[in-house]
Amino acid sequence: MDTVTVSDVRRIPAQTFTMGSDRHYPEEGPAHRVAVDAFAIEAYQVTNEQFTTFVRDTGYVTVAERPLNPADFPGAPAENLQPGSMVFTPTRGPVDLRHLSQWWTWTVGASWHRPTGPASTVAGRERHPVVHVAHEDAAAYAQWAGRSLPTEAQWEAAARGGLDQAEFTWGDIPDAESPPPANYWHGDFPWRADPGYGTTTAVGSYRPNDYGLFDMAGNVWEWTADWYADRHDDTAQSCCAPRNPRGPGMAESFDPRQPQFRVPRRVIKGGSFLCADSYCRRYRPAARRPQMVDTGMSHIGFRCVEAAPGSE
Repeated sequence: MDTVTVSDVRRIPAQTFTMGSDRHYPEEGPAHRVAVDAFAIEAYQVTNEQFTTFVRDTGYVTVAERPLNPADFPGAPAENLQPGSMVFTPTRGPVDLRHLSQWWTWTVGASWHRPTGPASTVAGRERHPVVHVAHEDAAAYAQWAGRSLPTEAQWEAAARGGLDQAEFTWGDIPDAESPPPANYWHGDFPWRADPGYGTTTAVGSYRPNDYGLFDMAGNVWEWTADWYADRHDDTAQSCCAPRNPRGPGMAESFDPRQPQFRVPRRVIKGGSFLCADSYCRRYRPAARRPQMVDTGMSHIGFRCVEAAPGSE
């Protein structure tokens, strides 16, 4: 594959499609028709190579590299109040999958260019997607590139590749191809991945969808511009498909189950290398999860969009 550049975009046609699903996780419903205008989206997830250029040009410091304010984290141990990020750490053997804290480790010094901690580097991983980026980091990069983050509707339209209501980016049959069609967990989660899995891969390592977009399933989750709600808007079930819909307001995005954390959440899409069928079958276009805007992790990245020529 040639060097990935910021100009690698694909045009997505204006369309009406079924967004969401009523067949999987509750937050994906209700399935409803929406319309989006034409736009262009980057063919690849933003890479370490690209993010390095952005940082060199701007001097930008990511959220994971900034000192923490103790007032923002009441009750947190002092040793955790240092710059860092959440790093996936395989367990020693099978564990209760209800407790994800067993495979996530707060790691002081982890950041986009130190992906597993201060002794690590992205050397040799230049074409892997950048990770440990909070929402504002992704938005800052997008602004620098003259673009923006996609809305959830834009992202899902692009991921479907014109296959309306299909389960996966490649159709309805799960993992029917050899080699497999996407980088999600193969093996015993979260302790024993099959060879070649259990980590990010270089962008473009798997075949694209029908719009020519790579890694719209798996590899890393991707930030969107929309605030999160536990369900799609029920009013979208009306007679007419809403055009270019957006999520709820920020006030609706807080997690009612964790009132001690007053941090708003955005929608992330696409699943990651950690999506295992036994735990998180979310490497599908309809799948969605909330993510606190101030938290990057080792399985979250992004890509950008721009208006298509003649679409305004």
